[in-house]
Amino acid sequence: MRLIDKKVIALVEDDFEDLELWYPILRLQEEGVTVHLVGKEANKQYIGKYGVPAQSDYAFQDIKSEDYDAILVPGGWAPDKLRRYPEVLQFVKEMDAAKKPIGQICHAGWVLISANILKGKKVTSTPGIKDDMTNAGATWYDEPVIVDGHIISSRRPPDLPPYVKEFADLLAAN
Repeated sequence: MRLIDKKVIALVEDDFEDLELWYPILRLQEEGVTVHLVGKEANKQYIGKYGVPAQSDYAFQDIKSEDYDAILVPGGWAPDKLRRYPEVLQFVKEMDAAKKPIGQICHAGWVLISANILKGKKVTSTPGIKDDMTNAGATWYDEPVIVDGHIISSRRPPDLPPYVKEFADLLAAN
């Protein structure tokens, strides 16, 4: 368990892409990571696009980014909601400033766009938000996973294995 001393925020909101939330959480837990699900409300059950529930451990206001080693943003329709919370954007900006790993998959790029941290970065995402990513100043690639410094991006559920491997490897190096 090489990541036993690591703590990660996994953001959650209704309509998350079920696999894009749960697969990274479970894989990281297998490596010893403590993962806290953080949403607008603590102890609230959020429902994924396909009906899988996720109960938040904490509310945004209950945590501080400096207490965590990384952050995961799931895809689905949740990112369009998550990017509207000032606390979420602040977490992402603080993680970016501290060069802590930021994982984003599929539509999660919307959160990084709204946090204004993509200018000059290499990224991938679902092709549906390619224009959004490039308009935010990023260079977009149609690849399973792209690592640019501390930002790990991926396209969609079939890309989860290489995405989470890269995320875990970067987390281990920090």
